Parts: sequence; C-alpha cells; structure tokens
Amino acid sequence: MKLVWSPETASKAYIDTVKSCEVFQESSVAELVSAMAGGWNPRLIVEAWHREGIVATSVGLAVASRHTSGRHVCIVPDERSRSEYVDAMREAGMSPEVIVGEAEEVMEALPGIDFLVVDCRRKDFARVLKHAKLSTRGAVLICKNAGSETNSGFRWRSVLGVGSRVVRSAFLPVGKGVEIAHVGASGAGLSAPKGKSRWIRHVDQESGEEYLFRR
Repeated sequence: MKLVWSPETASKAYIDTVKSCEVFQESSVAELVSAMAGGWNPRLIVEAWHREGIVATSVGLAVASRHTSGRHVCIVPDERSRSEYVDAMREAGMSPEVIVGEAEEVMEALPGIDFLVVDCRRKDFARVLKHAKLSTRGAVLICKNAGSETNSGFRWRSVLGVGSRVVRSAFLPVGKGVEIAHVGASGAGLSAPKGKSRWIRHVDQESGEEYLFRR
C-alpha cells in the first residue's frame, strides 16, 4: 500500500494552520508543510527541530496529524532544546511528543516514517536523514532553511541511506528555502495512480508570490 494524496485533508490542514500561525513570521513555510502532511495522510510524522527556530512549522505538523489521526514526534538533541520546544508549543496550545537523543539512536527507535521535516541549521541534519527508518509505503522528506537553489549545493543522494530511491524532488523559494523529495515505496514508486498527478498551489504570505508545483 502506497501513500495516497488527499486534497480534502490537505485543504483542511492548510486552513487550520493559517488560523493557528498568524502570529508567526515563519507561517508561509508552516502552511505549506502542513498542507503537504495533511494531503499525504502519513501515519508517522517526524521533525528534527533546531532550538534557534520558532515553532510555526511544528504547529502546522501538529494540526496535520490531528486531521490524519497520525503520530507527530519531534526529536531534539538535548534537554535544553526539549524544554524550550515544549514551552513554546504549549503556549500555542499543543502537547507535543518529544524524544531527546543523538540522531542515530533516536531514528533507530522510529521505524516507518512517512513524513520527515528537518531543519538544515541543525549540525546533524544529514545524519538524521541518513539514519531515518522510512516507511515501506514511501515517504515525503522536507528540509527547511535549505538556502537558495543555486547556492545550497544540496544533494539528496548524498544524505539519504542506502536503498532509498528518490522518485522526484523540488526546491521552493519559500521562507529561507525548502527542499522536498518523494522517496519511492519498497518495490514501487511513491506517486498516486497514473493519470492523477496534481498541481499544488502555495502563496507565500510574506512576499505575496504564488508557487505551483506538481506531485
């Protein structure tokens, strides 16, 4: 069974995230990520949070997980980060599940990841991706704060574990740059049934620019 796109759930997650993230400067990224998470109906959403960041994206993922009845887990490197994250999320009305530890050990304990969001400002972001135990249904991977498309030098093949097959990838100039990759299911592609590809529309709330990308 593969991940299947649900426009209705994506729309609900997007709208609720817009309402929840009005106070955050990073709301455009949060809305995009939430809509994608809601649309793919993941069972396990994992994010690797950076303690210098705000929690807009985390709020968006929490909103999406409520719509999909999935599990949302945040991984942080130390207790200080955990405390800051939990406090910020509680102020936003969320009760997050947080796991503290090194990338290798934490990802080992989270098999079957359908949707993974990593902040590229984390020193261990590449190790998080490399050691991620992705779902056999396929997975959607997102790296935020990835820089510009021409300057980041980002290469999915250099950071993913052995056996992971990137079906398609894209860079979006939203926020400080968002890299997206769809990793194929075991023995198959990650896409929805043939002939049903869709265009996803996203409007950057800060710049007013509109982006269209195809899944």
